[in-house]
Amino acid sequence: MPRILGVDIPNDKPTHISLRYIYGIGPSLALRLCEQARVDPQRRAKELSDDDISRIAGILDRDYTVEGPLRRQTQQFIARLKDIGCYRGSRHRRSLPVRGQRTRTNARTRKGPRKTVAGKKGVKEMRG
Repeated sequence: MPRILGVDIPNDKPTHISLRYIYGIGPSLALRLCEQARVDPQRRAKELSDDDISRIAGILDRDYTVEGPLRRQTQQFIARLKDIGCYRGSRHRRSLPVRGQRTRTNARTRKGPRKTVAGKKGVKEMRG
């Protein structure tokens, strides 16, 4: 398994698909990287030479923020929103949807599993 920036990328997939296993690299950036490094995107990752891998790693180091630094940057942006006390920061703090989605239903990914609250029993009023 080739290792790029501390991430093992899968052997049996084409290079442009394997590169997506690195945090911060999506479909278009993977193709652009292959083009810049002069690597055939359809070639399997196990067929890459050490020279190809080092070229890709060099381009990533020089021009793009990926993996650890990108995760850290994202966390800093969220922490800044929380610190300034804006609406988006308070939504992050309460782990609710941040981008205006409804929460009466369908916010389960963000809110986690349902916490059932006991409802009121139907108490019949006594009339005298």
